[in-house]
Amino acid sequence: MSEWLVLALAMAAACAVVLTIAVINNRRVGEDDDPTETPDVMEYMTMMIGVVYAIVLGLAIAGVWEGRGAAQESVRREAQALHEVVVRSEVWPDGVRQRITADVDAYVRHVVGPEWRAMAERGEVTAEGDALLHRVRRTVAAYRPADAHEAEAYQPLVDQVAAADDARSARADTAGETMPGVVWFGLVTGALTAVGLIFALQIRRTFRELLLAGLYSALIAFLLFLIWTIDAPFGRGVSATTEPFLHHFPHLGD
Repeated sequence: MSEWLVLALAMAAACAVVLTIAVINNRRVGEDDDPTETPDVMEYMTMMIGVVYAIVLGLAIAGVWEGRGAAQESVRREAQALHEVVVRSEVWPDGVRQRITADVDAYVRHVVGPEWRAMAERGEVTAEGDALLHRVRRTVAAYRPADAHEAEAYQPLVDQVAAADDARSARADTAGETMPGVVWFGLVTGALTAVGLIFALQIRRTFRELLLAGLYSALIAFLLFLIWTIDAPFGRGVSATTEPFLHHFPHLGD
């Protein structure tokens, strides 16, 4: 099911539930009820709870967005390091350079294909990806430079492989969902509380009040959906992309 369809259904369901409760609750109110008698302290508490929950939502959105940015940055650093490995190996003999290029291509092809799907579905990297990167490291480390010019490229190549390995570890750390279950419990409970408190203000069945109640509940549903869709940096709608790899290795995107 499309994430946008999920969003539409969630927002529609939130509006429907709130409006249904409002209409049913209004029918049970006696004719002598006066909505202007709502205590001032009730309005103040409702406002403060809404403000506190808005702050919590803002922090949650900022946190998952930062995690998404960190995931994309790890992809960029990994792709850049592997690109440097291929470029710097050009000073070595053709046979060695071709083996390094082939090993890097095999690794990148696996990352943007099977491993990317594994991160999206299971939130983890693959053992085959580890093995392919180890093969790149072994190919680079096994060569013995024949002269000073080749030797100058040896240590930078080893460092770039290490940088790719470090970026891969960072990508693995951010592959799964970042929001703990207890935080989700707090967000959902806060949403129910914030929406439920609007009934404490004795809303009526006027078009204006029902419209505001519906928009308020739909906004909270949208924000919770936004947090959910960003929470898995490689798995859902607003996710990190393979663009850095395909930018440096465009032939692998065909």
